[in-house]
Amino acid sequence: MKRALADWFAARGWKPFAFQRAVWRAIGQGESGLLHATTGAGKTHAVWLGALQAFAGRKSETKRPPARYPSTSTAIKQVAPPLAVLWLTPMRALAADTLRALAEPLAALAPHWRAGARSGDTPSSERAAQDRRLPTVLVTTPESLSLLLARADAREVFQHLTLVVVDEWHELLGNKRGVQVQLALARLRGWNAGLLTWGMSATLGNLREAMHTLLGPGAPGTLVQGAVPKKLVVDSLLPGRAERFPWGGHLGLTMLPQVVAEIEASGTTLVFTNTRSQAELWYQALLDAKPEWAGIVALHHGSLDKAAREWVEQGLKNGTLKAVVCTSSLDLGVDFLPVERVLQIGSPKGVARLLQRAGRSGHAPGRPSRVTIVPTHSLEIMEGAAARDAIAAGHIESRHSPREPLDVLVQHLVTVALGGGFRPDDLLAEVRRTAAYEHLSDANWQWCLDFVRQGGPSLAAYPDYRRAVPDAEGVWRVPDARLARRHRMNIGTIVSDASMSVRFVGGARIGSVEESFVARMKPGDCFLFGGRQLELVRVHEMTAWVRRATGRRPAVPRWNGGRMPLSTTLADAVVDQLARADAGRWDSPELRCVRPLLEIQQRWSHLPTPGTLLAEVLASREGTHLFLYPFASRPVHMGLASLIGWRVARHAPRTFSIAVNDYGFELLSATPIDWAEPLPQVLRHGQPPDGRDALLHEVLASLNAGELAQRRFREIARVAGLIFLGYPGERRGSRQVQASSSLFWEVLRKYDPANRLLAQAEAELLAQELEIGRLAASLARMAGQRLVLQPLARPSPFAFPLMVERFREKLSNESVAARIARMVAQLEQAAGGGVAPGEVASATAEGVRARLAFGQDAPDAAAGPRPPRRRRGRA
Repeated sequence: MKRALADWFAARGWKPFAFQRAVWRAIGQGESGLLHATTGAGKTHAVWLGALQAFAGRKSETKRPPARYPSTSTAIKQVAPPLAVLWLTPMRALAADTLRALAEPLAALAPHWRAGARSGDTPSSERAAQDRRLPTVLVTTPESLSLLLARADAREVFQHLTLVVVDEWHELLGNKRGVQVQLALARLRGWNAGLLTWGMSATLGNLREAMHTLLGPGAPGTLVQGAVPKKLVVDSLLPGRAERFPWGGHLGLTMLPQVVAEIEASGTTLVFTNTRSQAELWYQALLDAKPEWAGIVALHHGSLDKAAREWVEQGLKNGTLKAVVCTSSLDLGVDFLPVERVLQIGSPKGVARLLQRAGRSGHAPGRPSRVTIVPTHSLEIMEGAAARDAIAAGHIESRHSPREPLDVLVQHLVTVALGGGFRPDDLLAEVRRTAAYEHLSDANWQWCLDFVRQGGPSLAAYPDYRRAVPDAEGVWRVPDARLARRHRMNIGTIVSDASMSVRFVGGARIGSVEESFVARMKPGDCFLFGGRQLELVRVHEMTAWVRRATGRRPAVPRWNGGRMPLSTTLADAVVDQLARADAGRWDSPELRCVRPLLEIQQRWSHLPTPGTLLAEVLASREGTHLFLYPFASRPVHMGLASLIGWRVARHAPRTFSIAVNDYGFELLSATPIDWAEPLPQVLRHGQPPDGRDALLHEVLASLNAGELAQRRFREIARVAGLIFLGYPGERRGSRQVQASSSLFWEVLRKYDPANRLLAQAEAELLAQELEIGRLAASLARMAGQRLVLQPLARPSPFAFPLMVERFREKLSNESVAARIARMVAQLEQAAGGGVAPGEVASATAEGVRARLAFGQDAPDAAAGPRPPRRRRGRA
């Protein structure tokens, strides 16, 4: 086999890298581990060829035809070996591409092996064939693996399994899908004591923790890091003139001519956006600017129909497309050699995400990768230099596994009960061999058993919640075939708003949009989707029927999941850039471009630095404004603003309006307040002396925590199986799901207040939406910084975008345009050295009107996520 492997490499003119040989050697010695190497370095070949070298010597099985066919009774049919390698991918869209990569060397190295894929996109005829016999290597997703584990003969199906490979482990590690994988792996290891597990990743900061999460606590593992020489270029597409008073997305599509020029000068370009709405707008803008590009510029995101996505992917492979505007749907795994350039519209929000997207260009060993950031407002210009420095220093975000999500465990219990049943003591030992449930208490385990047996005290009278019960021998099984079907239909941890299919009247399917978007529309309204202007004709049975529309102003669908916070790693790197500017070191193109803005910030106020916390106070007709800049991301700033307002209001009742962005937040009090006295006091208070629990109490008290936790509970209830979404063709709408979850929420709070899913909803709210850990760290850091409290005569360049975030939510589009134009003109006049006030006012008003008209409710065509609503209430 070693000779055949060497010949296969030599026939392609390749030479194995040292890290590939290290993985082959480790697999051959029966070791599990994690491979970390740059995108396009050859990770797939490292693990897959190692598996073939170690296991492909297995003989194929023989199968003699039944005796009832005497004429063929002597013929013997060669059958591929049973399932030996399971290849997990986080996205079903990657399954087909991964399968092609795995199948390529089979003819030369393992002709008797058979490869296949199984996901939601697999045709029913192929799934039926796989139900009879799985291929030797199966590419699948976490959800499809759980479905296989729910088969009554699951243990027999997996009895010959030798290796599990988890591709793009960083995409699963930090969420419930990763916990689902941990539980599945523990189950498989319980059946196969010698099972090998290998993970692959290109963008992780905490490699040892990631490996031990994959392999299980205390399990030995081999960490292989592939140091392959590869040139990475990170630069920025800079505007001719950076606005000195930015607001979120103010550059946006004004950068379109430069983006068009970059695409024209390159071969194939991927234009990444952070949201699907943004992708739709930029795709349409590119075609409006270059109509002759129709057919060679394409759109790709997860809501488009599978056929449309596959057409785009094939065009990228063939090199027939000039550019593709895309989202994270093309972040992972897929190998597009013709791609030369990557453009990132707006902030990448994280170093790991930027690295991942950069790797889509030059996706081969030795080829350079280049990613260019296209800022959508002046402050984002600094993020290009910040990301470049963070990458050079090796600073990449860490990801951590969720701890003890009981909704996932409850779902797993029912899955295992279907897959042959379980004995509680044996399964508990198995579950505790995962990092997520290593410290699972006996009380929580017993609660989960009681919950799947009868739904807890408040649901014990309802048969639908008797989902797993012990039989006479003490083995827990699902007692009802109907409940078994319902569970299989709802396996998984991906939770989103109910989606509606979008179809042409009498024609093909285009894709899907969220029900909440369509619910706001009436027949005759237009929207932009799939690069087309569509008119809604009618809505029937979760399908939006449409026809083409022209000459009308379209709305843009907004999907959940688009709001990404600025990572701690990138935020710290941005503050380091500000420290350079504060010291007069304008040593990067980005800093030199944004220098006029930063110099005004210095002149009127100060620049935040790692050792200083900047607070600005402004008195206006609206009241007293406090601007604070912790650089801790939107979710944390919302929690900090609410917490500080609540602490101040305990001494004197006040009402605050809040606005946040990734750099800071604004607290506006309608009544005058002298922040010089209370602010240092509440910041010195930092984290309460009683510790984390007291901080949690304060954060919950300062927010509408009940409403927020109820929203989290809806997702938990779906994963835990309390809410059934329906069978295919009769999926329940989001209003029905919301009504069901609200009913469960009220019933459990009243009759079963100790229900652990209620506590989990509150814990997830704090950990995920408010990022309580990051909030506590921010408070501790702020308490140790030197507070610079700066009174303002007018909004500073850092304060101005926060003011815009707040008032554009309450004003009409025209009022927003007029007010922003008026404010910018006044500020430019006060700053001096800029363009004429009349020119600023005219350009700004026209620009705002154009953007708001292009996207209707979108704050800006390229601004990314919509800002949070202005909140009022007694703090």
